[in-house]
Amino acid sequence: MRYRTIFISDTHLGTRGCKADLLLDFLAGHDAEYIYLVGDIVDGWRLRRGWLWPQAHNDVVQALLAKAQDGAKVFYIPGNHDEMMRSYLGTHFGGIEVMATATHVTADGRKFLVTHGDQFDSIVVHAKWLALLGDHAYVFALWLNTKTNKLRQLWGGQYWSLSKWAKQQVKQAVNFISEYEKVLSAEARRGHFDGVICGHIHSANISKMNGIDYVNTGDWVESCTAVVERFDGSLHLIDWAGVKRRRQIVRDARAAGIAPAELRERRKRKREDA
Repeated sequence: MRYRTIFISDTHLGTRGCKADLLLDFLAGHDAEYIYLVGDIVDGWRLRRGWLWPQAHNDVVQALLAKAQDGAKVFYIPGNHDEMMRSYLGTHFGGIEVMATATHVTADGRKFLVTHGDQFDSIVVHAKWLALLGDHAYVFALWLNTKTNKLRQLWGGQYWSLSKWAKQQVKQAVNFISEYEKVLSAEARRGHFDGVICGHIHSANISKMNGIDYVNTGDWVESCTAVVERFDGSLHLIDWAGVKRRRQIVRDARAAGIAPAELRERRKRKREDA
């Protein structure tokens, strides 16, 4: 599938939570004229505490470099976890340009501010120690999430994100996400942009915020999402983990000789009976 633009953020290469295999699968089947890496691509915080770099993580880097060599214009906008890259603003690595922020104009003429977004997170800016503490808690939640899903698979349960559920349930987290969206949208308005494209909070979203197009690319740790621009300028959110789950259900249903809806219903009953 070819698009005009692909926006990806928060892959967190160098961590156990990174879904590098799913990201490689996505990159293999999707090309674009422009690719924006919207921060936290490599997790420098985690790598400083202990080196972890599986082959799949290296393959992701090679896949991105290959797209640049094939003619895609690739822009790397560092975030807080890969803030070391902010020392190289204006330089190129294998055809990938490092930028603090970017301005992207869609095919239909809308002007977007592209930024990771951590500059507008008061905790990251004013209390980095608290952000680091939160990072430890987040890693623990991902570890617990993995264990929980292994148990769920025993009775055919689908993947469930513990941390995503927590974000939706905990009022303070919901309020933080809402405030973050408002602040980024206000910044776009101040800069006379039509919208903002960001990452950072691992909460994928495309919506209108008081007349401003707010776009968050999500992440490749939990939700495995990206935002794409079609050649008509329209922006769309791709939930690649969801796409893969739906395709697997179709394959399993064909193998069982039943309709996908019936297979889903059987698995639902199995979970309820467990």
